[in-house]
Amino acid sequence: MQGEWAGELIGPDVWQTCRELIPTGSVFAFMAEHRQALFPAEMFTDMYPSANGRPSMPPQVLAAALVLQALSGISDFEAVRQLRCDLRWKAACGLGVYDSAFDPSLLTYSRRRLARSTDPDRIFTRVKEVIAATGVLKDRQRRALDSTVLDDAVATQDTITQLISAVRRVIRQVPGADQIAAAQCTGHDYAGDPGKPRIAWNDEQAREVLVDALVGDAIRPLAHLPQQPLGEQAATAVGLLALVAYQDVEPAEGSDGTDGRWRIARRTAHDRIVSCVDPEARHMHKNRTQRQDGYKAHLAVEPESGIYTAVALRPGTGADHHEAAVAEQLLNGEDGPVTVLADAAYGTGQARQRPPATR
Repeated sequence: MQGEWAGELIGPDVWQTCRELIPTGSVFAFMAEHRQALFPAEMFTDMYPSANGRPSMPPQVLAAALVLQALSGISDFEAVRQLRCDLRWKAACGLGVYDSAFDPSLLTYSRRRLARSTDPDRIFTRVKEVIAATGVLKDRQRRALDSTVLDDAVATQDTITQLISAVRRVIRQVPGADQIAAAQCTGHDYAGDPGKPRIAWNDEQAREVLVDALVGDAIRPLAHLPQQPLGEQAATAVGLLALVAYQDVEPAEGSDGTDGRWRIARRTAHDRIVSCVDPEARHMHKNRTQRQDGYKAHLAVEPESGIYTAVALRPGTGADHHEAAVAEQLLNGEDGPVTVLADAAYGTGQARQRPPATR
């Protein structure tokens, strides 16, 4: 059940009584001044379809807390602690001086509801609309661009695990694939054994025989699947199997590539899929020594107020996802010329030579 904001504060309203303590022009002051316009109750109605149960924490408060948490890059526990003790957070969320906030788990539930809703980007979209309507960034023409790596929650899978996972997904989601797999796939019991094959893993020859068999199991069903219209999930499963079948292997020694003998490749494929659970995740290097698996988040921020003007979530590899390409997207919504503060990765010769009125 959606909770309603009744305006009942515990202690004096922080924004009304301590306004002079909140930094002028900061994101805290912006949210405190415009919180009614930013997060009206009707904005979240679809996230609480049931009228049963106890009323939740008003979603306006949770939305404001989620925004500040994202800006600060802190955990749920730390965000709630800030909300209890920091007057800036209390002002931005519309709380009273003595409000003790809520349990950190509510932030988790709120994010989950938002992610599963029909419009998971509504908070950021609404903030941008209010920024444009109020002109809070008028005459502030500097934008800082930066990125960070977001670790994926799924475990990185090795070649053997990916091959088995991709074949099993096709069996589950493509009509008729189970019968084809039963006839064509002999390297593993895909239907009855969810784990890895039982071999002597310290035996190099046994591993080579297994890899050769699994790659054959991945390739043969692709050639025997019936011609038929496929839904989105089935088509994705077939495409993923085709990618996984070849990304980590090469013809075995002495093979010309046509006799069906394969081995693990002595190189890493460009734009390699690291997990069949999340095919969009990628290997990334934030620097020469730090390797992570996941996505890269890019942002444009007005440095004085700390207000985000644009964000983008991209895979970590590929020319279309490079900083220089993403920079163009981050700055597309600007009305006038801006001064960009960023490292060299976000710059191209064309961008640097662009006239100041459009840069």
